[in-house]
Parts: sequence; structure tokens; C-alpha cells
Amino acid sequence: MPSTTEPKMISGTANLPLANAITRRMSMHRGRNVGLVDARVERFNDQEIFVEVYENVRGEDMFIIQSTSRPANDNLMELLIISDALRRSSASRITAVIPYFGYARQDRRTKARTPISAKLVANMLVEAGIERVLTLDLHAAQIQGFFDIPVDNLYASPIFALDIKEQFKGALEDVMVVSPDVGGVARARELAKRINAPLSIVDKRREKPGEIAEMTVIGNVTGKKCIIVDDMCDTAGTLCKAAEVLLENGASEVHAYITHGVMSGPAVERVTNSVMKSLVITDSIEPTEAVKNAPNIRILPTAPMFAQAILNIWSGTSVSSLFETETLEPIYEGVFKT
Repeated sequence: MPSTTEPKMISGTANLPLANAITRRMSMHRGRNVGLVDARVERFNDQEIFVEVYENVRGEDMFIIQSTSRPANDNLMELLIISDALRRSSASRITAVIPYFGYARQDRRTKARTPISAKLVANMLVEAGIERVLTLDLHAAQIQGFFDIPVDNLYASPIFALDIKEQFKGALEDVMVVSPDVGGVARARELAKRINAPLSIVDKRREKPGEIAEMTVIGNVTGKKCIIVDDMCDTAGTLCKAAEVLLENGASEVHAYITHGVMSGPAVERVTNSVMKSLVITDSIEPTEAVKNAPNIRILPTAPMFAQAILNIWSGTSVSSLFETETLEPIYEGVFKT
């Protein structure tokens, strides 16, 4: 008979520190050692990816932990090939745990003769044998509709709320949440409600792609500790410019809480030299040494939340309960003191 007494986890190479942190957290939950399934992921000389699973996974409930971050194509192919290996090894169910879902920005046609790559990736995942997806802060929530399988989209805002209450203890009445653009208002409003703070918006207008012509602050930020909230920070150009505009409009200080620290190109240097007092990101993408060493960048752990979500999926209990700050408070006990 197959052993289904524990969920089994396997990881690609995109973010091994997070995968190991999740298994350590699972070990705390289960009271017994939970580790990653023994496997190898290697590349041939022409960079073709090969996967071999060393353990028996027949009849097992498998969870693949793999962000599709830089290099996005390599990490996506790893995920697909690992899934195919598990499917051909008779795993009972395969869930893809994708802390950062790459290609999510290509969720619609912005002009003629362009692809909807997020839908293409969704089709590829299903074809590879993945039966469920667990992810964090999709760039657009409607991407869930691109799949014909269940998708659980977790939110970083409950973790951010816990951290803000700790970092701004005694000064929460001075905090204002800021959306860096009109499209992110729903995300910013959600966090503002959690910490009972007012909301402001930075409206940006572009003359041409990649160049911001004008930024306007909607709302009175005078004397406020502004917290910019967004789902990802890529090159950090818009983020740093928004921080400058907020200070010019009377904000006392500016911080940013961003879920996915893509941090491409000059991003770390820009943030380090910016007027922002702090940038807080999660470990959904493995941080580079430059990110770790940046004096004004902090990294929040997502392993406690992902470990609990995996257990809830495996046991058939609610995942949406993790949307609540009150639910995450005991899970993050020891990380946040409040």
C-alpha cells in the first residue's frame, strides 16, 4: 500500500533555502523529521535539464517547490520536467508550490500581435501533470481563471501587517499606506484596512514605455510615515521616484513593502541610494548577496505560511483562513513579538 501519512516535498533549484525552510517548519508541525525527496536536477553541456527522483513516490501526495524567477525559462522548465517525472512515477497528486509566478505580468494583450504568456504558462503546467497550484500575490488575481485546476493565491499583506505593527509600534496613527499606481489600489487598500490606516495614491503618467513623465500624489501625506505597497520590485525606478515625490509633498519618511523582490539590474544600488528608509521584501525569490547586504533592505520569511498552507491542502482544510492576520499571528510567533 502507498504511504500517504505525510505530504512529500521536492524542490527545484530556484529557491532551495526557502524549500528547506518550509520542510523545517513542516517538521515542527508534524513532530517528526520532514525532508525534501532525494532527487537530482542537472544540466547537460547544452543546458538541457535532466531530473531523476531517487525515492519511491507511487501513490504519494507530492508538492513541488519552485519559483519561476530569474532565470525564468530555466526554472519553469525545471518545474515542468520535475512534474513529468513524478507523473510518470505514479504520484497520486502533484501540487506546484510557486512562491513567485513568473510571466504573470503578461496577463493580457496590451497591443496588437502580442501574446498572453501567463495563459500559455498555465496550459503548460496543466499539461505537465500539475493538478493544483499554490502561489503568493499573483500580479493579477484574474490569472487564477487561466487555470482549469484549483489555484490557491496566498497574500503577503497579513505578514506585512504583523511587521508594520511591530516596526511602527506606538506610531501607527502617523502611518499612511500608499499605492504606487492606480492599478495597485486594491492591494494597498487591503493592507490599509488591516492596520487601520488611511490610503493615498501616486498617479504616474508615461510619455513612452519605461519613462515616467509626471507623478501626482492623490491624498494629503503631510507629516505621514508613508508605506508604499506593491506586488513586485523589478528595477526599482518607479519605486524610488515615488518615494521622492512623497517626500516633496510633505511625508516625514517613506518605507516600502513589496512581496516579490525581483531586483533586476541597478535595483539594489537605486534602493540603497534612495530616500527610502527601508524596503521590506519576502523570500519568495532567493535574495542575492547584494540584496542581503543592502543596509536598508529587510527580508520577511514566507516559510511558516507556505508550510501551513501545504498542510491544509494535504489534510483538506481551509487555505483561505491564512488570509487573516489573526490566523498567521500564532504561526509567526517568535518572528513578530506583537
